[in-house]
Amino acid sequence: MEFIQQNIYLVAIALVSGLGLLVLTFRRPGDRNSLSATQVTQLINREEAQVIDVREPDEYATGHLPESRNIPAGQLGERVGELDKYKDTPLILVCQTGSRSTGACKQLIAQGFARAHNLEGGIVGWRAAGLPLKKGAKK
Repeated sequence: MEFIQQNIYLVAIALVSGLGLLVLTFRRPGDRNSLSATQVTQLINREEAQVIDVREPDEYATGHLPESRNIPAGQLGERVGELDKYKDTPLILVCQTGSRSTGACKQLIAQGFARAHNLEGGIVGWRAAGLPLKKGAKK
């Protein structure tokens, strides 16, 4: 007890940092619909998830996930009808870093796509995981 009284600041710092770690352990930072590259790969392989790349066409051509479809984030609202047949299928939204696709994911969820997910880290995270990218525009 004497130790605690003499080192109250150190004890307080230890408690605060411990609580911070505990919170981060149970609450994942970012969007709760975000999936890691490994989880996305599993969804694609097990449930035939559809991948929607929301980057601009020139960004898409520099490298994209195999079998992905390019619908730029700015056009998603007007082209959402193209995705109606995938309402019950997992949708994976992808952009360069995960920020644009987070917004697109929320937009699709609001329109009834309950299984829309965001690739955590985007193409950067996918590449960092050592997973393949395909170059060129989709025909």
